[in-house]
Amino acid sequence: MRASRSTTLTLIAIATLALGACGAPGSGGGEAEPTSSSSSGLAACDPIAGDKLVVLEDDKGLQNADNIIPAVNKAAAAAHPSIVELLDTVSAALDTDKLIALNKAVDIDRKTSSEVATTFVEDEKLAATDTSGSGTSLVIGAANFSESATLAEIYAAVLRTAGYTVEVRTIGNRETYLPPLADGTLTAVPEYAATLADFLNAQQNGADAKSVASADVDATVAALTPLADAAGLVVGKPSAAQDQNAFAVTSEFAAKHDVKTLSDLAATCGGLVLAGPAECPERPFCQLGLEDTYGLEFADFKSYDFGLIGQAVRKGEAAIGLVLSSDGSLAADS
Repeated sequence: MRASRSTTLTLIAIATLALGACGAPGSGGGEAEPTSSSSSGLAACDPIAGDKLVVLEDDKGLQNADNIIPAVNKAAAAAHPSIVELLDTVSAALDTDKLIALNKAVDIDRKTSSEVATTFVEDEKLAATDTSGSGTSLVIGAANFSESATLAEIYAAVLRTAGYTVEVRTIGNRETYLPPLADGTLTAVPEYAATLADFLNAQQNGADAKSVASADVDATVAALTPLADAAGLVVGKPSAAQDQNAFAVTSEFAAKHDVKTLSDLAATCGGLVLAGPAECPERPFCQLGLEDTYGLEFADFKSYDFGLIGQAVRKGEAAIGLVLSSDGSLAADS
């Protein structure tokens, strides 16, 4: 289960209003002392409210490697090798902290994706050293959420410095933009390694085909590459930036219990309250995975729409919640 990327300032505002009206345990910044023990004998670590969320490291690799990766039309890549080379420079410059900052700038600070892209390319010194693309027109596609639009604008900005004439089009979901990418109507789109690998694998080998993705990004890209080739695509190098399921606690909770990883949490706390979407208890990348992979114990599960989970944890309604690893609200200065 990978939640869809659609977090915006509107969602954050709605979440704040909806939860602010509730008498949530721990609201106002207080913290409750553990009052019971779990079946393992570990103390039950009650939620602790706080303004800042921190993601606990997935140190055992529960989640698949959804690293940002450029997907390029195969014919365009063959005719203009500099396209992939230039997009690979974006991958080299991008990590999860920078992706969080980009999302914050758009979703919270309300800057445009184009403005944010221009600043990123300048700050990271990504301008091409020649104009070998002069006279060639390209179209970069984006999915219909802000992160994809920002990444597409960054791709376009870098390609323009090489002389290419570039248009950015917001297309829709993967089912909508992959056919025009394969037939050359689109030149490139920003993609997610694990999700694209499993999508193409299901297309080519059947809906019941075993997942080819894993927490190992190199292995995932190795599995993706021939699938992309068969679909008429070329993939570039993956970035260090990941947009995937993650689990967050408040910074106050992390400091009190001295936890940085999910393994730390499992060794320290029992009887946790988990916040997630309604399907979380039955999904291997959510509660089931936390229990099976880490041995985490949960006293309760609370269901929320995805956009409300982070605020529920901040309000002290749950000790830990499912978030997206690149959510702009995770920025250090947010």
